[in-house]
Amino acid sequence: MSLLTLALTLGCASAGKFTWVDELPTPPTAPATPRAYLIAAGDLVSVRVFNQENMSARERVRPDGKVSLPFLNDVLAAGLTPNALAAQLQTRFKDYINNPIVTVSLEEQRPLAVPVTGEVVRQGVIPLEPGSTVLQALSAAGGLTDYGGRDRIYVLRPQGRGEAPLRIRFTWKGLSRAEGRAGTFLLQHGDAIVVE
Repeated sequence: MSLLTLALTLGCASAGKFTWVDELPTPPTAPATPRAYLIAAGDLVSVRVFNQENMSARERVRPDGKVSLPFLNDVLAAGLTPNALAAQLQTRFKDYINNPIVTVSLEEQRPLAVPVTGEVVRQGVIPLEPGSTVLQALSAAGGLTDYGGRDRIYVLRPQGRGEAPLRIRFTWKGLSRAEGRAGTFLLQHGDAIVVE
């Protein structure tokens, strides 16, 4: 993320409405069948072709959404489930072998890259493990400066196209003591953190 984008993000955080983390609407209950994971840039996938080690590979999905595979070269993987990618590869490998059996598995989910700006010791994009919390991101950024507002910590979460990001407000006390929903709030791809 560029410094201009970070500056715009900071500008968005200092104006407008916000929602306290404990006042966020409760997410709907999980559906009976969980949504299948879609492969994305940065994921590490393993492609195994039964009894064909020279056609198998372990590749990280590039920013263009593709992986390079033996015999097939560049293959679009982003936006597909592992099963859908396996089915597509089985069809394409039929040009080389009879009845290929292909298995695609997600070995490592892409890391979160969360911009943290404002009154923190080290501003910038912080790499985090999926499922990280706001407190973990602030800790990775070196914590708050002496000027950081202990009750003016915001997560900016993108909404639909054309909508302003949702501004979710936290307090340092709530984060450090894991009070209310602050302790269980998980960061997502696209989130940014601003400390005023």
